[in-house]
This record gives sequence, C-alpha cells and structure tokens, in this order.
Amino acid sequence: MSARVHEFSWPDRVVVGTIGVPGARTFYLQVRAGMQIVSIALEKQQSAQLAEKIDEVLDQLSTVEGNPFSVPTITPIELVDNDQLEAVQEQFRAGAMTLGWDPTTAQIVIEVYPITDSDADDDDDPFDDDASDREMLLVRMPVGTARAFAKRTREIVGAGRPTCPLCGYPMDPDGHTCNVPGA
Repeated sequence: MSARVHEFSWPDRVVVGTIGVPGARTFYLQVRAGMQIVSIALEKQQSAQLAEKIDEVLDQLSTVEGNPFSVPTITPIELVDNDQLEAVQEQFRAGAMTLGWDPTTAQIVIEVYPITDSDADDDDDPFDDDASDREMLLVRMPVGTARAFAKRTREIVGAGRPTCPLCGYPMDPDGHTCNVPGA
C-alpha cells in the first residue's frame, strides 16, 4: 500500500504554534492551503531544531555568490505570522523529519513522518513496515516564508517557562527546587 502524503507545494500558511500553558504545551506544525489544513504534533525540541536548521540552510544559501535565490538575510516583516493556530485536528505525532532544499523552485522542503514503534530501532526507511496507516507531510515553502517560519518558531519555543540560572531546568510558576549540589 502506498503512503498517504499530505503535500503542500505553495502553502498559504505554515507555522508552529502551541496549545496549552507553559509547562503543559503541545506543539503543532500546522500547514494550510485553501481549505486543507494539516496539524502535526511535535516535541518542543523538534520545533527548535527545525527552526535552527532552516536558518542554517538559508544562511548558507544567502552567502552564495550573487545570492541567486534572493534569500533574505533577515525576516521579511510582511511575512511574519503571529496569529493563533487554526482549528487543530492532530493528523499524527512527528517522528523522523528531513529538511532539504529544492534549487529548481528556491524552496525549503520539509518531510515529516509519524512516530512509530520502529523509531526505537535504527530503521532508516520510515515506510519499510507493513502498516496500513502510513502517511507523511511534505511541505515546500519559499525562502522568505521559511525565514519568517523560523523566526516565529524560535519565539514560540522561547515563550515557555523561564530557565533556572543554576541548574538549567525550567522553573514552574508555583516554585522551583533546584537540584544543583551545594545550591
């Protein structure tokens, strides 16, 4: 059986957002084109890594002589999306993700695969099992949109609980017991 691919080649919107309060938030990668909306649950660290890697790819591309892809070095203000997530119906929880570059369309390409029991194994092929519910998300976004996506994602990740300066763990609003020896 072939995989169900949720493909967005020129999405109207692609964002990371959260539902819940800091310390109990669920992160979502949400993509919309017209009336089609797909929401994929992510871990906070996956969100942070995705933003970091997108910025790294864009930074490398912007240094190519003549910047042939018109990669912005800063976030285009007109592309910033600070709106809340739209109605969320979780499609799946993210497991493996890949990030790529398509020079023919000057787009960042993100592939997201569901978390599976085989993720604990060292299986490189997310479609290698015989599961009947195989699916993936494939998103292609232009460089300006990708830069704005990374900026918003960093802000969303950073809006969580403050970090303890002694132990580095998140502090709860109710208080924090620091586990640093001698503190």
